[in-house]
Amino acid sequence: MSKTVLPSDLDDSRNVESVESALAEALTPISPDGLRTSALRARLMQRARASRAGEEQFVNVRRDEGEWRPLAKGVRAKMLCEGKRAHSVLVELDAGAALPTHRHHEHEECVVLRGEARLGELQVRQGDYHLAPAGSRHSRVSSATGALLYLRGTSIGSSVGVARDLITAWLPGAGASPITVRADEGEWREFAPGAQIKSLWRDADAQSMLLRLQPGARADAHAHSTDEECLMLDGEAFLGDTLLRAGDYQLAPAGSRHREVASDVGALLFVHGGSAQCAIR
Repeated sequence: MSKTVLPSDLDDSRNVESVESALAEALTPISPDGLRTSALRARLMQRARASRAGEEQFVNVRRDEGEWRPLAKGVRAKMLCEGKRAHSVLVELDAGAALPTHRHHEHEECVVLRGEARLGELQVRQGDYHLAPAGSRHSRVSSATGALLYLRGTSIGSSVGVARDLITAWLPGAGASPITVRADEGEWREFAPGAQIKSLWRDADAQSMLLRLQPGARADAHAHSTDEECLMLDGEAFLGDTLLRAGDYQLAPAGSRHREVASDVGALLFVHGGSAQCAIR
């Protein structure tokens, strides 16, 4: 039997097949005995059960899951999380569609996922972040071209809350000033090799940020003292053993723990959680 000869330049991509053949030839199949096979199977099943138990506490909404419900003509929403005080939703506006003037009774965060929209006099585009503080008032929200928005802290999904926001919009007072962070603004801070965060907003109890992972990057495990919400904006990443792709959403409840966060191809996530836990460590 002739042996495969390794090429002299192993780094040349054209020689990959020769290298693979030589390695395969050198590998001798191993048939473990019954006792070892049982032990390997037991460890594998134990690992699988532990992974399933750990991941079951997370709430995942895949991009193609969930129900879209009409809000107004040309506007629909998909519920991601129904919190005790406010909700997280996706809102899609057709070209020319609009939502009426309303007041915010919780901090409402908006990330533009697609297209562009006008929030009163403010124009926001894909990748922009906008915070409307509690007590502030939004004039008509519209889109000339169509848009997909992620809203966190909205009353959408609660008929009582929506009615309250519409009625109180006509009371005097504009409320606190909003915060807008454009897609090309803000400072990225590296906290691990190939992993950076950009802070968007924070107060004493919570923080929102963008998490960017380069291909092959890893971030250490961390616990959640409060609920943590993640929306995958681009690419894909493993949060523990759960793979999230662009458009997927995950809620990690208070008391849960994320094992290592990693990405083979690169990823960009929006993350909201407690101030301490958001400094991914």
